[in-house]
Amino acid sequence: MKRRTIITTIIFLTTVHAWAALPQQVPPAKAKPDTVMPGTSPLAYDKELSYTLLNQAHRFVEKKIAESARTRAQFWNRNFTSRDAYEASVEPNRKRLRKALGIDEKGIQNVNYNLGLPDSKPQVAMERFAYDRDSILVAETSKYRIYQVRWPVLNRISGEGLLLEPKSKAIASVIAIPDADQTPEQLAGLADGIAPHSQFARHLAENGIRVLVPVLIDRSAVFPGETQEQTKREWLYRQSYHMGKHLIGFEVQKVSAAVDWFEQTYGADGKIGVAGYLEGGLIAFYASALDPRIDVTLVSGYFQSREQAWNEPIYRNVWGLLNEFGDAELSTLIAPRPFIVEYSSIPEIWDGKKPDTTNLFKYSAYKGHLKTPEFESVSAEFKRIDKLSKSSFQFRQLVVDARNTPTAFGSKDALAAFSEKIGLANLQSISPETPKDKRKSFKPADRQFRQAKEIDDHVQWLLRVSDYERNNFFLYKVIPEIGARVWSTKSYHPYYPVAPFVEETKPFRTIFQKEIIGEFDDKLTAPAPQTRKIYDNSKWTGYEVLLNVFDGLSAAGVLLIPKDIQPAEKRPVVVLQHGRNGVPSTVIEGNTSYNDIGARLAEQGFVVFVPYGIYNGEDRYRWLSRKANTLQKTMFSFVLAQHRQILNWLPTLSYVDKNRIAFYGKSYGGEMAMRIPSILEGYCLSICSGDFGDWSRKVTDTNWHNSFMNTIEWEMPYFNMGSTFSYAEMAYLIAPRPFMVERGHDDLVQPDEWVAYEYAKVKYLYDQLNLGDKTEIEYFNGGHASRNEGVFKFLHKHLNWP
Repeated sequence: MKRRTIITTIIFLTTVHAWAALPQQVPPAKAKPDTVMPGTSPLAYDKELSYTLLNQAHRFVEKKIAESARTRAQFWNRNFTSRDAYEASVEPNRKRLRKALGIDEKGIQNVNYNLGLPDSKPQVAMERFAYDRDSILVAETSKYRIYQVRWPVLNRISGEGLLLEPKSKAIASVIAIPDADQTPEQLAGLADGIAPHSQFARHLAENGIRVLVPVLIDRSAVFPGETQEQTKREWLYRQSYHMGKHLIGFEVQKVSAAVDWFEQTYGADGKIGVAGYLEGGLIAFYASALDPRIDVTLVSGYFQSREQAWNEPIYRNVWGLLNEFGDAELSTLIAPRPFIVEYSSIPEIWDGKKPDTTNLFKYSAYKGHLKTPEFESVSAEFKRIDKLSKSSFQFRQLVVDARNTPTAFGSKDALAAFSEKIGLANLQSISPETPKDKRKSFKPADRQFRQAKEIDDHVQWLLRVSDYERNNFFLYKVIPEIGARVWSTKSYHPYYPVAPFVEETKPFRTIFQKEIIGEFDDKLTAPAPQTRKIYDNSKWTGYEVLLNVFDGLSAAGVLLIPKDIQPAEKRPVVVLQHGRNGVPSTVIEGNTSYNDIGARLAEQGFVVFVPYGIYNGEDRYRWLSRKANTLQKTMFSFVLAQHRQILNWLPTLSYVDKNRIAFYGKSYGGEMAMRIPSILEGYCLSICSGDFGDWSRKVTDTNWHNSFMNTIEWEMPYFNMGSTFSYAEMAYLIAPRPFMVERGHDDLVQPDEWVAYEYAKVKYLYDQLNLGDKTEIEYFNGGHASRNEGVFKFLHKHLNWP
C-alpha cells in the first residue's frame, strides 16, 4: 500500500494535472524537399504544421463569425400583422434561446421539477426575513420601506435581494438589476459604492414604483491566488454549461420567478418593467426577450455589436449565440414592447489576467475582457433593428448625451423614458433623503455565498443523477427491453439483433454530431496532397502529408508505409492520434510515454497515419473553442472535418484497405478516439487510451481535486454533453464495431472505479448484442502511458493482420 502511494505521488508531482503527463514537442525530421510520394505535390512548407493548422482554424472561424449577422435571417420568420401573430412567429426563436440558456421547458420557476409533483406552477411566496435580532424592516424613508426578501426559483435555488415598497399605492412594479459586482444595498442607497444619481432603485421607489433588487453572483475569486483562479461566475458557468444549464439562465429564471410574484400578487395593478446595468443589463435584456409579461425594458452598459462576444468573460459564453442572435435580433424578441438602451460607461474588467500578446501559444489565465464600447458599435447595432423590425411596431430609444459619449448609468433621461412607458408621467429628481440600514447581523458576503452555493448544489445534483438521465435519453429509447430486463428474474434472454440497434442509433449520432460536437456544413475540397519524405529506415518509410479540407483549412500528418507491401496488396491502417501539446513524432519514436507505438506498428506491417492535432499551444487552442462556441461549434468541429478528409484520402492509396482503417488515440488523442469514430463510421474500430471514464464527472465534479473544475482547462465543458453523452454513450455509437480501452491503474485522469463503472455499461451493451468478444479493457500497473501489449493483440485480431 505504501509503495502504491509513493508511486501515485511521484506520478502526480511530475504532472501539471491529469492530462499534462505528455512528452515535450519534438519537431519532425527534415528531408530533401524533392522526395515526395507518387501522385502528390512537394511539401515545401517549413513552419511548424501544428501551429499552422491552428492558425488556419482561427482565421476560418473568424470569417464565419463575420458572416453570421448576414446569415441569421434564415432562422427568423417575423409576422407583423398583429401582436399575437408576432408572438407566435418568434416563439421558435425564444424556444431555441431558452435551450441555449438551459431554461427548462417544463416551466421557468417550477420548484416541483424532479420531485415527482404536479407540473403546475406553484404560488411564488416573497418571503420577508431577518437574521438574529435584526428587524424585518431593513430601512425606511418618508416615501418607501425596504425589506430583505427571498423567493423560490428552482429546486435548491432561490432569489434574494431587497424589496422597496412605496408607502403610497404603487404605480408599477420594477425589477432593478445591479451589476454583478454591485450589491442591492448600493443600488438602493443603503451602502456606499454607487453615486446617488445612479441609484436608480432608490430613484424609482421615491417616485412611487415598487422595486425588487435581486443580487447577482459576483466576480470575486473562488480560489484567490491559485493558477486556475476562477471567479464565482466562471465556477458556476463551467459546471452548469456542461450539464446543459447556464448561469445566465439561472439568473434570468430568478427574474421571471419575481415576475410571477408580481403577477400573482398584484394582477393587472400596474405594469411590470426590468432595468439593469452591465451584467444586470445583460440579465434584464435576456429576461425581457424571453418573458412577454415584462412590459418595459431598460438596458444600460450592455447593448452593442456581438461579433467579439468570444472575447468577453468566459461566463458569457452562450452555445450558438451568433448563429441566430446578435443584440439587434434579441431586441426583436422584446417587440412590440418598449425597449430603451442607455449608452453608459462601464469599468474595465479583466476576466483572469491580461493576456501575453507576445506568445499566444502559452497559458496566460486570460478569459475575457470588458470595457466601454465605442459609440459606433452601440449605434450601428441599434440602427440594425430597423432592418429587422418595423419602426412603427415598437417604441425604442437610444439614450446618449449630446456629444455621443457614455453617460453615468441610471441617468435621469434614461429613467424618464423608462418611467413614462411604465406609467409615470413625470419623474421627479432623486431626493437627498437616504435610507439607513438597521441591520446589525447582515453581511453581503454571506448572502453571496448562499446564492452561489445554491446553484453549485443544484448543478452537482444534476451531475449525480446524470447517469440515469443519459440512460433515459439514449439506451432505454434505443433498446426499450433492456430497461425491463434490468429488473427481470429470468436467468437468460435472447440477444438483441444488431441491425435494428444500428438503425435506432442514427438519430442519436446526428444529435451528437450537430448539437454536442458541432459540424461545419461546408463542402470538402479536393485533398490535393502535398508530401515530403522525413523518415527512411530498413522496414518503413515516413512522409509528412498536407491535405486541403475547406478553403482556408487543412489537415496534416505523417504517413508510415511498410516496405514489404506487395503489388496489389491491401493493408490495414492505424490512424494514431497523439495527446495534448504533442506532434506526430511524439508517438512515432523516441518517447517513453508512448513506447514508440507508431514505429512498432509500422514494423509489424500496419500502414500508420499520425495526424497533427490542433490542441498544441495552450491558450491558442482554447480560444479556438471559445470562438467556435458562438457558432454552435467546438474544436472538434474542425477535427471532424479534417478526419472526414483523411478518410477520403487514405483509400485512394493503392495499398490501403478502406474497410480496415482503425483509430487509436491516447490522452487528448483518446478524447478524439471517443468522439470521431462515434460520428465517422469509416473507422472500423476504436481504441481509447489514457482518457476513458465518466466524462461528465471528469468535467463537472467540484468535489474531486483533479476534475476540470479544479484545473486550468476552462474550454473542457461542452454544452449539455453531461446530460446526453458520456463515454459509454459515445461507445454505443461506435458499436457494433470493435472498441477497446487501455488503462493504467495509477493514471490520474480519472479514478479506477469511474473507469470500471463506465466501461461496465459498454460491456453490458456489447453483451446484449452478442458482441462481447468485440470489446475489452486492458488494465496495467502504470500511469498516463501506453503499454500497447493488449492493443497490439486487439489490432491484429480485429484488423485480421497478418
